[in-house]
Amino acid sequence: MLKYPIMRPLFFLVFCLPFMAQAQVNQDSVAIKKMADEIMTNGTAYDLLRELTKKIGGRLAGSPQQQNAAIWGKRNLEAMKPDKVYMQPCKTPNWQRGGKDFAAIVGVNGKPTNQKLEALALGNSLSSNGLVEADVLAVANFDELEKRKDEVKGKIVYYHSEFDPTFIQTFKAYSAAGTYRGTGASRAAKYGAVGVMIHSLSTAPDNAPHTGGMKYDSAYPKIPAVALGPNDAKALYAKAKKGTLRAQIQTYGFFLPDADENNVVAELKGTEHPEEIITIGGHLDSWDVNEGAHDDGAGIVQTMEVLRAMKALNYQPKHTIRFVLFANEENGGKGGAKYAELAKLNKEKHILALESDAGGFTPRSIGVGTTPAQLAYFQKWTPLLKPYGTEVTAGGGGADIGPLTGYDKNIVMSSLIPDSQRYFDLHHAKTDVFENVNKRELLLGAVNIAAFIYLVDQHGVNP
Repeated sequence: MLKYPIMRPLFFLVFCLPFMAQAQVNQDSVAIKKMADEIMTNGTAYDLLRELTKKIGGRLAGSPQQQNAAIWGKRNLEAMKPDKVYMQPCKTPNWQRGGKDFAAIVGVNGKPTNQKLEALALGNSLSSNGLVEADVLAVANFDELEKRKDEVKGKIVYYHSEFDPTFIQTFKAYSAAGTYRGTGASRAAKYGAVGVMIHSLSTAPDNAPHTGGMKYDSAYPKIPAVALGPNDAKALYAKAKKGTLRAQIQTYGFFLPDADENNVVAELKGTEHPEEIITIGGHLDSWDVNEGAHDDGAGIVQTMEVLRAMKALNYQPKHTIRFVLFANEENGGKGGAKYAELAKLNKEKHILALESDAGGFTPRSIGVGTTPAQLAYFQKWTPLLKPYGTEVTAGGGGADIGPLTGYDKNIVMSSLIPDSQRYFDLHHAKTDVFENVNKRELLLGAVNIAAFIYLVDQHGVNP
């Protein structure tokens, strides 16, 4: 018997805490298993992806397809019967490709030749205003461009922007190479280049060129810019190191007035903390040359699947959960910016945002960008996620949810991180089609998003 009666309740509490904690873990495990079983057995994400890609197709901002995709998204979200579904109007860029982009090698060491190259104009690049023909200056990087700046005038500059194969995390390689796509045209135009070609930002062993967004520096001429298919790019670089090349490029890009687009938002209202918002989402738009199956049809249908499963299981969240289909991630980011703008205007309190925009491949982790203490708190959930193939790791966020931190630095940024080894074989290329998405991998991604969001909803974000 305890000597001091006042210690009895304390002793009881200390004794019981481990059992209470284990009971909560067991409860969470059961709830997550129910969600996983529902998604893997009855999930509609794959069928929705087929509809989005095959019936609507590529969804470049400003296109009729993108507008149809928003209507499609709203209709399907409404059918899942959340508490609310609505549109958030926003203005987006309206870049048009305008024609079939062209590139060719027409001279080798002063001798005429005619070797057509697989090429795509970079997004937001402008028309060449006819056929541009010039000698090629091939450089490995910006450092070489600076060293050879006196040779640039009147040339077509080729950047050998190949992925660094030593980056096992391919998004790091993409980030490093992406600077040539983003700013390479203006860096070359500064010294008088008349056009730019880059190696597609891809690890693919094929010859499909990869487009993607770029941005002109208004201080310099807006010269045409194209990406070459990986095989053609490698062959061109090898020839350029051995002799002189002459090439032609022609592009047709132009801008129409900004388009009227929409984010599509569905809500489940919180029962205990309705004022605190958890956001999950992906982006509806894609490039014009593909179906946008992995980028980012997968993220869209995974977001919708989490809502469907929660409703099927009659899940009543503690916090308000928003499911957002963002507009215009690819060449403007206006959808994410509008979402954050309205959140600030309405004085909303967002506690966490999760984005799925890395493809529908096998999920590896939930990335969380936060403080070490908060990360350690989330990592306690790893045993609950391990049965479904993931863990909690450092680093998370995305282009669509990122603007939320502009008004509240305390919002936790997170993301689904699938296996990345195949993603850039397809990214922004014609090969990003429905047939290259695996159903089980896609659904497993939704399972892990649902599990993590459930845990955040039940336990909050603070240690």
